[in-house]
Amino acid sequence: MAPSLSPDDVDALFGLADLGVRAGLAGEGVPRVDREGLRPALRAPLGVFVTLEVGGALNGCIGSVVPADPLGLAVPSLAWRAAFADPRLPPLAAEEYPALEIKLSLVGPLVPMAAGSEGELLAELRPGVDGLLVRWGTANATFLPAVWHKLRHDPTTFLRHLWAKAGLPPGHWPPGMEAWRYETVDHRRRAVDIPRLGAAAR
Repeated sequence: MAPSLSPDDVDALFGLADLGVRAGLAGEGVPRVDREGLRPALRAPLGVFVTLEVGGALNGCIGSVVPADPLGLAVPSLAWRAAFADPRLPPLAAEEYPALEIKLSLVGPLVPMAAGSEGELLAELRPGVDGLLVRWGTANATFLPAVWHKLRHDPTTFLRHLWAKAGLPPGHWPPGMEAWRYETVDHRRRAVDIPRLGAAAR
């Protein structure tokens, strides 16, 4: 089951994401956040991705499906990295901030898939619902559920692009291949609509 937060928790999380973005625009590093000052729900580790778009175009996307840091500490760091350290895209410019949209994808538990071939995996996938993580040795890659709409909800295309992302040949299913499905709960907000956190939150 995908995770859920209260509306106040989501508001606080967007404030932390915006804090990370604005710190970078001010020429600062990742802002420091007091864990004890976080809302209780934001102190627990949770997988999360932060996606930034400017005028509908991707500006950066950084995250992890595996919970590591408390959610409230992970989000400002991921937002800073998505804006200024995604190697695929140029850093966010100050003049782009008014058109910035922030999306937070909260990742549910990883569910192992028993598939032993590409055909079995295709049969189990739920287009538009499942995110997918695949791993073989040191090769691994993941697609969030949101990727489905970019690939016309076609499972074969979804897998072929994911295999390419992992650096694997199309259709290759070596011994020891592992796969997990997961769901996300997505929240989206324009940066200019996010109330700014005060200095005490730093």
